[in-house]
Amino acid sequence: MDDSVNNNDTPSASFCVNSSQMERSKEELELRELVVPDVRDLPDTPPSAVESNFVCYFAPDFMKPGHDQYVYRHANGLCVIGLASAHVALKEKGVTAVDFNVGKSNRSEIKVTGKRKRNAQHFEANTALCKVCTNDVPYIVRCCVKGSLLEVNNRLIEQPGLLNSSADREGYIAIIMPRPTDWLKDKNSLLSLEDYKKLRDIC
Repeated sequence: MDDSVNNNDTPSASFCVNSSQMERSKEELELRELVVPDVRDLPDTPPSAVESNFVCYFAPDFMKPGHDQYVYRHANGLCVIGLASAHVALKEKGVTAVDFNVGKSNRSEIKVTGKRKRNAQHFEANTALCKVCTNDVPYIVRCCVKGSLLEVNNRLIEQPGLLNSSADREGYIAIIMPRPTDWLKDKNSLLSLEDYKKLRDIC
């Protein structure tokens, strides 16, 4: 009688084992597809650190023809402002000087402190951030987005050449924190990376 019970239990136990193994194999396959993507889906070149950590926007011909600027937005809402590769100043003989003493204050003297960003100045999208010079020709660089100016890149005062070699990285101009509502408005006037590349015929 016991043998009869054991014989009846064996197929059921075997089915459970096989089902568990199949489920495990399915999970392993799904995990492998996530961790090891199909090589056919990979881009020709790996994304840069900027493309991995920021959403890239552009303001072509901002206020004046040829004054192309970028706005790199981080997930935390911060926006990095700088000169796009097609900016007229970078197409000349190269930037030779950067001056943050524009408007009614010297932007390089702004000292923001604390979590509440005390002393941060609130600027409009068209507010001047600095002047960049190529020989004796000055170009005004603007905020592009409405928000609080948290920081300017003081290294550019002593090393203006950073704009010529790495304007999209070490040569950034400033960091601005826009309010969410202001960002949604300003975002509509900016171009995506792909649209900007098409506009300027950049590969």
